[in-house]
Amino acid sequence: MNSASEAWHHAGGPVPHAPGRAGIMGIVNITQDSFYAASRAGSTDDAVRRALALLADGADVIDLGAESSRPGSSPVSPEDELQRLLPVIDALKSLDNAPVLSVDTYHAATAAAVLEHGADIINDISACSFDPGLADVLAQYRPGYVLMHCQGTPGTMQVSPHYDDVLSEVTAFFEEKMNMLVRAGLPEQRVILDPGIGFGKKMEHNLALMAHPEAWHRLGRPSLMALSMKSVFQDLLGLPVAERGQATQVATALTCAKGYSWHRVHDALATDRTLRLAAALSR
Repeated sequence: MNSASEAWHHAGGPVPHAPGRAGIMGIVNITQDSFYAASRAGSTDDAVRRALALLADGADVIDLGAESSRPGSSPVSPEDELQRLLPVIDALKSLDNAPVLSVDTYHAATAAAVLEHGADIINDISACSFDPGLADVLAQYRPGYVLMHCQGTPGTMQVSPHYDDVLSEVTAFFEEKMNMLVRAGLPEQRVILDPGIGFGKKMEHNLALMAHPEAWHRLGRPSLMALSMKSVFQDLLGLPVAERGQATQVATALTCAKGYSWHRVHDALATDRTLRLAAALSR
């Protein structure tokens, strides 16, 4: 296995990030039911404006989603996903300095279409388990890939999640799924590991995963932390969604220090400052 510090790649080379700090993935939700209202974009123009603002604030990658994966959310068809996604991708990829784009989907048809339109990364909450055909798409296009752990589905995942040992079980899951993807034809260096904070996890599971990414460092891949504004801050601190910004930044700094090299966030400007400070202190 390669070193966990090795860069994450997509088909065009290393996924770029600002020198001297961890990477930032900025969230744009082209949906009206995502849990954090400020991330929602109701139209193509709104989504493009939000993406450009995130890039100006320091985001290295834009993560586009057209289906909410909050607990209890309802599925969206690939056709509806693509109706929302493709105009935004086409607009952003037509720019002179086109950004690196990630698309949050578990549908094989959606993934194939967005990759044809220039998307660089597939961010999949299901690890190819909701639509097994996705593994074939990944092997064909070889994009960057976010391999995320989820216990259950968005509709049921927070109904009594259980682990005997969450760190060893998530590590075993990563190893099994990554081996499957590499055998299918996706290069190992295209994979980044996301423990899935809030996806079939109680508070104690979330905290253990946030604190101990070294549990799976032997697998040789970097780790992505996606905790921005999530319900872990309600469970731990009693904070409603609108009041979780400060806690998100503190947790981002702490998880960066623990070894998370990419961070998926709503507020790129605050996160850029947080990660630059964390990097300076670590030196």
